Amino acid sequence: MSTDRGDGDVVPSTGLLTDHYELTMVRAALRSGVAHRRAVFEVFARQLPSGRRYGVVAGTGRLLDALERFRFGAADLEFLDQAGIVDDPTLEFLQAYRFGGSIWGYAEGDCYFPGSPILVVDGTFAEAVVLETLALSVLNHDSAIASAASRMVTAAGGRPLIEMGSRRTHERAAVAAARAAYIAGFTTTSNLRAGYEYGVPTSGTSAHAFTLIHDDERRAFAAQLDALGTDTTLLADTYDVPAAIGAAIDLAGPGLGAVRIDSGDLAAVANEVRAQLDGLGATKTRIILTGDLDEYSIAALAGDPVDGYGVGTSLVTGSGAPTAALVYKLVARGSADDGDRADGTDPLLPVAKRSVGKPSRGGRKWAVRQLDAAGTAVTELIRVAEAEPPGGERGRPLLRLLVRDGEIVGREPLAAARERHRAAVAELPGYARQLSRGYPAIPTVFEPDTD
Repeated sequence: MSTDRGDGDVVPSTGLLTDHYELTMVRAALRSGVAHRRAVFEVFARQLPSGRRYGVVAGTGRLLDALERFRFGAADLEFLDQAGIVDDPTLEFLQAYRFGGSIWGYAEGDCYFPGSPILVVDGTFAEAVVLETLALSVLNHDSAIASAASRMVTAAGGRPLIEMGSRRTHERAAVAAARAAYIAGFTTTSNLRAGYEYGVPTSGTSAHAFTLIHDDERRAFAAQLDALGTDTTLLADTYDVPAAIGAAIDLAGPGLGAVRIDSGDLAAVANEVRAQLDGLGATKTRIILTGDLDEYSIAALAGDPVDGYGVGTSLVTGSGAPTAALVYKLVARGSADDGDRADGTDPLLPVAKRSVGKPSRGGRKWAVRQLDAAGTAVTELIRVAEAEPPGGERGRPLLRLLVRDGEIVGREPLAAARERHRAAVAELPGYARQLSRGYPAIPTVFEPDTD
């Protein structure tokens, strides 16, 4: 099953982007009578990746788009039937599936901490449980990328960053990674699909192959300058860097936009190139560094004459943490089996698992980031309550309504998430931006404690 989004692209449905056991549970729940019982699921991380001070929520917009297409078409149902995964009542349920519940979540671009309920799904058990795999696959990937990207942006200290990891990951993951990196503060991406789908600014000039295909470096530079003008970026380390810089300025003049260095001792080369450029009068020609950079190598270059960075492999793999380790757990349920959420006569009952090393906290939760008098975050306060409690004079409520009774109401421009992230990081205490290993920047406090 697929849908035409109106621009000629056919977008596939997302119903089968789920795990077998989700439908096993639906099948058994329909048999036992609890399929339509009210259920509240929560997405959270038990801990941050080792040494990290905060995480970044990303993927919410993509998840809402995927939820809108969460359907089971004729071919999907035929596959499930022939594979013996579902029975007739389950087929009937899936054929008519439309999520009719409500979803709250941390706003995209905001920061999160251990225990933060970054997504809360309130619906019937059957309609909510099948969303587990989809929600986690989107949020785990995008939040991991955004969290790594945020550290790189901090390390860059205001210098622009180019996302260029498309060749180091799955082709669709590359698009999502570019989007997540942009939310966290990257300036541009090399990925054209991300520009097309999400409006992320794109940039790119040439690779070593372009130089090698020409008879010599000067001819390659001349061709690029003829095609793109002097504001382009010339790749200067195919052969001999000093010779390349000399040729570049000889051809382009002192108004050359930038040169890119992709190998060697980047700090030493950057200083040598800057001195050479300045000596040739190209004082405004920028130096862009690429080549297996991460937040630590970027931070180490802070004192060198660098004007921007391109980051690939480390970014799209989460800089050592390729998943945010988010989980999707049932935290509350109703007692009636009819799924009635309207009259309030069926109060929520907290439920929690007590598995060794993997406990959960029961109860429908609301989150507030408490601030001090200066506006700095001091606590992630999590309250258990059916209705949202007031945030308080210095509390910033974190959960916003994304879906109301099946209708998506929480979409927003990507620029809003990008600006929110900038403000959210600025709100954290200063040590949150340190790259050294440490603990979460603020404590998570549960009220009341449900342990």
